[in-house]
Amino acid sequence: MTQHLYILTGASRGMGLAMAEQLLAPDHRLLCLSRQVNPALAAKAVEAACALEQWPCDLSQGVAAAALLSEWLGRLDPATLASATLINNAGVIPSIVPLSASDPAELAQALRVGLEAPMLLTAAFLRATESWEQPRKVLNISSGLGRRAMASQGAYCAAKAGMDHFTRCLALDEARKTNGARTCSLAPGVIDTDMQVTLRSAAPNAFPDQDNFIGLKTRGMLSSPADAASRVLAWLDRPDFGTNPVADVRD
Repeated sequence: MTQHLYILTGASRGMGLAMAEQLLAPDHRLLCLSRQVNPALAAKAVEAACALEQWPCDLSQGVAAAALLSEWLGRLDPATLASATLINNAGVIPSIVPLSASDPAELAQALRVGLEAPMLLTAAFLRATESWEQPRKVLNISSGLGRRAMASQGAYCAAKAGMDHFTRCLALDEARKTNGARTCSLAPGVIDTDMQVTLRSAAPNAFPDQDNFIGLKTRGMLSSPADAASRVLAWLDRPDFGTNPVADVRD
């Protein structure tokens, strides 16, 4: 039996965990790169008869993570796989303060996890699978904040904007190849996750948009992680996936 290979970052909580749970299927092989291993996810994988591996991984050390992924992919037999997909979902939101008040280490970590690691992992994935005949996809989880500036969110906005644009460049690269990967940087909508709690709890004098995020919660406009994951994975399965390299599930 051939399996569909999925590689997912940031699967320890929120929408990432929901995506991992929804990808558990007998004909799937799932590799999760997260800050920690999730025993409950492992138990669900056994119940679903899904091949699951979890790597506790510090994605701020992207070079090392990419090297491990490259080596792992090199040991796989492509004949056992029906397709291969990389989902770059991990991200970090640093302290919500103006750039002038930001901690340099937090800024560096946010950009390494949110932009550098996705680029390095994508490069490793594509290089290791370049000779494969199976369909390949790269799904980058972006954000509306990559397309709309917001005060006190410079690092997160910059990382997501960079993700959008490197995806556009990647689409041009892969379009020139015989079996190029299809790619999309997808905004998943506004989701009820820990990030939203952080935004609603920010100091009003440092984050002028706080009331907007409080309003999203009180008006019931936030998607659950499970619903958001379902919509994202449905987009991944669309026959026209990658036609538009930068998209929004609400389009």
